Amino acid sequence: MPERTIAEFKRLLADHPDEDVLTAAQADSRKGVQQAYQRYLRQAEKHAALVTRFNHHMQLERDFWARGGQYVAGIDEVGRGPLAGPVVTAAVVLDNQFDLIEVNDSKQLMAKKRAELMPKILEEAVAVGIGVADAPTIDRLNIYEATRVAMAQAVNNLTVRPTRLLVDAMQVPVPIEQTRLIKGDAKSASISAASIVAKVVRDHLMVMYDQVYPGYDFADNMGYGTAKHLAGLTTYGATPIHRQSFSPVQNASRH
Repeated sequence: MPERTIAEFKRLLADHPDEDVLTAAQADSRKGVQQAYQRYLRQAEKHAALVTRFNHHMQLERDFWARGGQYVAGIDEVGRGPLAGPVVTAAVVLDNQFDLIEVNDSKQLMAKKRAELMPKILEEAVAVGIGVADAPTIDRLNIYEATRVAMAQAVNNLTVRPTRLLVDAMQVPVPIEQTRLIKGDAKSASISAASIVAKVVRDHLMVMYDQVYPGYDFADNMGYGTAKHLAGLTTYGATPIHRQSFSPVQNASRH
């Protein structure tokens, strides 16, 4: 059998190589082959770490299914801290076919990766529900209660009825059994998926609001109180999407 070219090794190592290819690549002294082999080893190690993390994150869901449960929903929120814009919540129901190993707490992912994962989550999930509490609702109820109301919306907007909720550190006002987790978006794949969905949806809203209300840098700060945002508040005053009950907005309105 003729010796494989370096280009052939690169192609084979990039596409799920079998044991014969790996053994031959390891034994090949050519620099190009060794570089490709080392690249394969690094990628394999990274993939193994993702699989380990994913299996850990799916444990709560798998325990639920093992006890005979059918639908468990992970719930998370985005946007409790900003001065403007809504708080957005998501509820996501997965099944045991879910295999997006890169899903993680949205705060741990770059915007590009979140955008890449979002349509895949929507495709693989059994159901996804969204809830939104706008600025007037936040001002009327307070941010904590408004978030709970938005979480209940997300659950009620699911096309299936879960019998258990996995929630990131809050209690949702719906009559369904709940497991409250501290830093749940780093412990449950369902909550991680919900955090990505909520973050992408809210970011899209804030980019749109930046077009409607220019001068506050919403597309960049997503409504958080950055220097440019505070400067916009001082110059132009509050918009209808600002949270009037938040002190930086109140202070700016007094000027």
